[in-house]
Amino acid sequence: MKTGKPFLIAGVPIAGLALQSWSANNYGVASAWTPPASHVVRGRRHPHRRPTTASSSSTSSSRTATALSSTDIDIDMDSLHLTSELEMMTNAFSSIPDEKTRHKQLLHMASKLPTVDDSVRVPENKVPGCLSTVHVDCTMEKSEDEELVVNYFGDSDGLLTKGLLALLIRGLSGCTPEQINAVDPQFIQAAKISQTLTPGRNNGFLNMLAVMKKKASQAVEKDSETIDATNDTDGAAAEPISDDEGKPMYNAILSSLTMLKPTSIKLTDNSSQHAGHAGSKGWEEGESHFALEIVAEAFEGLNVVKRHQLIYMLLGEVMPKIHALEISAKSTSEVE
Repeated sequence: MKTGKPFLIAGVPIAGLALQSWSANNYGVASAWTPPASHVVRGRRHPHRRPTTASSSSTSSSRTATALSSTDIDIDMDSLHLTSELEMMTNAFSSIPDEKTRHKQLLHMASKLPTVDDSVRVPENKVPGCLSTVHVDCTMEKSEDEELVVNYFGDSDGLLTKGLLALLIRGLSGCTPEQINAVDPQFIQAAKISQTLTPGRNNGFLNMLAVMKKKASQAVEKDSETIDATNDTDGAAAEPISDDEGKPMYNAILSSLTMLKPTSIKLTDNSSQHAGHAGSKGWEEGESHFALEIVAEAFEGLNVVKRHQLIYMLLGEVMPKIHALEISAKSTSEVE
């Protein structure tokens, strides 16, 4: 599972929760705000906080904070089966004293979500039942402890919805499909995010989580099918590839791709055409730019992006050592 990175509240690191607040008395100097200890819950029930009667008149802001604390939701965090990143973010959001700041944080997360290629915006990646258009997909890779984990990517044309998607992507990426499917959607209430959303967006959030769980399960199935395909020796395969003396990178690429049992494979070294360009030095012998044409049954049912990702995964440590790899990957049925 991935290591959590610092969480931000409207762009400010949550460490110490030093939220900047304007005060007429200190002329705009940033002041620190620390959440009550009972707001941070880790695997136990926490008591409802009840408003207390002050012996003297309190300010409007303190009355608001007291009112908000009385709306805390009594939820057993262990029962939500959250990933470590989701638990951290749930605690962080629940400690924010007002809806406006929670809203700002979601918008900030939306602004930090990496852009995706148009190939992701396809019907099979669209989340149904959302007020805004949402597309999400995932890939699988091995973690440092050799577990298969899921990494998500996606986009939305609605800023707030994009922020919710960013929260889920960050909270679920780097986890196993089992961990992802165990997450209880009620954490949105524990995080008090549901208070910020309309019923329509709440439903959209639930649909996004459901689709991401389904994607994780499908990724496991597809990964198993790919492994079966690469281990299937009954199908036709290309002739054994002989090494080309003096071209270690060329040989390494071809050797790695034999796992796909290709029926046809052609690798062209175009490094000489890019002499003088950035990255043209490549490997020890100047191998930097390649063009790959490959046909394999393992590509059946995979879109272009997933075919390329499968190739990159197989090449592993080879990819960082070359500057460019042009790929044409087809299934056997596409060339018959």
